[in-house]
Amino acid sequence: MRNIKLTIQYNGKNYCGWQKQNDSLGIQGTIEKAIEEITKEDVKIIGSGRTDAGVHALGQVANFNTSCNIPVEKIPGALNSKLPKDISIIEAQEMDLDFHSRYSAKGKRYRYLIYNNAYRSPIYNNISYLVKYDLDFEKMKKEAKTLIGTYDFKGFMSSGSSVKDTVRTIYDIDISRQEDLIIIEVEGNGFLYNMVRILVGTLVDIGRGRIDIDMLSIIESKSRSMAGHTAPAHGLFLKKVDY
Repeated sequence: MRNIKLTIQYNGKNYCGWQKQNDSLGIQGTIEKAIEEITKEDVKIIGSGRTDAGVHALGQVANFNTSCNIPVEKIPGALNSKLPKDISIIEAQEMDLDFHSRYSAKGKRYRYLIYNNAYRSPIYNNISYLVKYDLDFEKMKKEAKTLIGTYDFKGFMSSGSSVKDTVRTIYDIDISRQEDLIIIEVEGNGFLYNMVRILVGTLVDIGRGRIDIDMLSIIESKSRSMAGHTAPAHGLFLKKVDY
């Protein structure tokens, strides 16, 4: 038995998210079907974590067990020949049998794109959040940096999550601007349900002047109502998973 690690890119626009669902098209199920076609095995893949409907990935990771003898370097090409054009396997590696794409992960890095212009962009329309209002970029950058560290991020978690431990560590936040495009990258040891999107929405509200409370005060409140709106899914990318 072999344990194969896949690094995957996808545009999530046409999918219900990572997780396989009976009545909707998911990334997981689409890849499993392609694996079955090339290995002739009923394979279940394990993802590093779920991404919601509409969220994209530059470096999602998954693994699966197989007894097929396809050389590992030929697996990406074989799978890509069976996959739709909005999903691509960019790397395959043979790992020890105890490697688990979720439980072996040490951290993740997400990227969020904001298109800050009065008019929509046909280029960035489906992969960024259109914010038509003027934003105080320097204030957003300053507030974001205060989040680096270990905190209880309960106030930045959507309701409906069953997670009891809401303490997470953010290692790095980087915010840059390239003309009308604002790029936010967040790296941490783990993220709560919708945490990155709520962080981004709060930064946008701070940048617009709609919230006059600082980020650390929102954290201390542990109240979702104190934070800003949830930024839309289509601006979010899972950039990489660290092991």
